[in-house]
Amino acid sequence: MSIAELTEETIFTWGAPPLKFGAGAADEVGFEMSLYGVKRVLIVTDPGINAIGAPQRIADNLKRYEIESEIFDGVHVEPTDDSMNKATEYARAQGPWDGFVAVGGGSSIDTAKAINLLTTYPGDLMDYVNKPIGAAKTPPGQLRPLIAIPTTAGTGSESTAMCVLDILSMKVKTGISHWRLRPTLAVIDPLLTMSLPPEVTASAGMDIVCHAVESYTARWYRDFDRKKPEERVTYCGSNPVSDLWCEKAMRLLAQSFRDAVHRGSEDVEARSNMMMAATFAGMGFGNSGVHIPHANGYPIAGMVRDYRPSGYPQDEPMVPHGQSVSLTAPEAFRFSFDSAPQRHLRAAELMDPRADKVNDPREQLPSVLISLMRDIGIPSGIGAVGYTEADVPDLVPGTMKQQRLLATCPKVPTEDDIADILTKSISNW
Repeated sequence: MSIAELTEETIFTWGAPPLKFGAGAADEVGFEMSLYGVKRVLIVTDPGINAIGAPQRIADNLKRYEIESEIFDGVHVEPTDDSMNKATEYARAQGPWDGFVAVGGGSSIDTAKAINLLTTYPGDLMDYVNKPIGAAKTPPGQLRPLIAIPTTAGTGSESTAMCVLDILSMKVKTGISHWRLRPTLAVIDPLLTMSLPPEVTASAGMDIVCHAVESYTARWYRDFDRKKPEERVTYCGSNPVSDLWCEKAMRLLAQSFRDAVHRGSEDVEARSNMMMAATFAGMGFGNSGVHIPHANGYPIAGMVRDYRPSGYPQDEPMVPHGQSVSLTAPEAFRFSFDSAPQRHLRAAELMDPRADKVNDPREQLPSVLISLMRDIGIPSGIGAVGYTEADVPDLVPGTMKQQRLLATCPKVPTEDDIADILTKSISNW
């Protein structure tokens, strides 16, 4: 049989940006950007980060290399189609720009990715949003240089090729996914995270946990139907390279997550390990893919009514991304256990090498996650962020719209499966 006649996949892909990591790395951005021959740069951030001065430091550093810059601090925490369109309109009106620097959490980095795409090529946001919500149009060519400087340890957006947003009219979270969106360079400076509130550290850290564990337990790349070259997507399933990054991320989380939450203002090593874990998990899931917890997290965040988490801006209801994806994770991994028992058990061992062995192996990973979530103050389930069993039928369609994510689950769920997972996640303890 020739390769052309094979029906199962034999190929996986892996990509990541160049990386500069370490205390003080943010002070070298001017030099890095100067290598691309740019003269005018837009710095993309949010009001909270701008208030503590980091974007101005970046602007001053760029000026030393004769690069003009302007700070846009209108990023919305948990971006929406409305906030990304407004950011793009601003960038178009004030442009043109030779390059971009994103300073902040995943919200700022994802907004900068969208600005870069939509100011480089004509079109609307929905042209590029993933199907079935948008048209999933492919960026026609190279984007402008984008340097991503994360200030939270969580999303791994500095090393991924996707941006995530809420579609307000549909009350659903979705994204744009294409390798051209990946930042040109990730500059990771742990000192930028020292002042994060414990609640933000905990939520963002649970995003790392879910990235690492979901992509480690994702469907193996060879179990997919064979794709034509033009059909290849950013997520190709778990594979030998993504596994390495996910395993390392889980070890770092086991070592430092609790310390970063409880002693984060003084523990530089714990902060450094969490930044490294976020980036490593991004290098894993950004190629392998996430599955049920993230798919559930999108409607949980998108349909929020009146939950306002401590440690975050209080001007509007929101479920932070790291909370929304973690609240159904214990039950989701009970569901997926049969598809890859050894993977689930290995993830539990990496996440907490000292955890007692439970009688039912299906419970090992959920018990490790629940212990961690309780220790760091994550809400006890979707009931704690305002949902009841009566809301489950309304949440399910939002999850089922995330077919790009659900396809990566080794045990693809039905609507009834998702309803069961959500119902059992009203309270995890």
